[in-house]
Amino acid sequence: MSRYTTVKENRDFARAYRRGKSCVSPVLVTYALKAKGKPLRYGITTGKKVGNAVKRSRARRVIRASYFQLFDQLKPGYILIFVARGKTPYVKSQVVYKAMRQHLKTLGILSLSGEEHNDEKGTSGIN
Repeated sequence: MSRYTTVKENRDFARAYRRGKSCVSPVLVTYALKAKGKPLRYGITTGKKVGNAVKRSRARRVIRASYFQLFDQLKPGYILIFVARGKTPYVKSQVVYKAMRQHLKTLGILSLSGEEHNDEKGTSGIN
């Protein structure tokens, strides 16, 4: 079994849209649905409003890279759906990473480790 499990069925996407909690930013929309006893799964949606095929592919690539960076800090047992927005293919990947991190923290899925927890308090780098 792959370490990263994807959502492929339309009914899973629809259930997450309907019952899941969401967070919105200018570059990303995140839906989270609790799935007890199942591994963490993710899906990415890019509509035609995002742009042509090249722009949609870039948006998916940037979202996927951000998810992979955060994967080890996420709690299991959720279905996560990421929806690209019109600005997604035009911004740097760090902007999407920060938006995703904030969304997952707001939804309570991101488990903070010691080093990152200090950064959140604003104590690192300030003396």
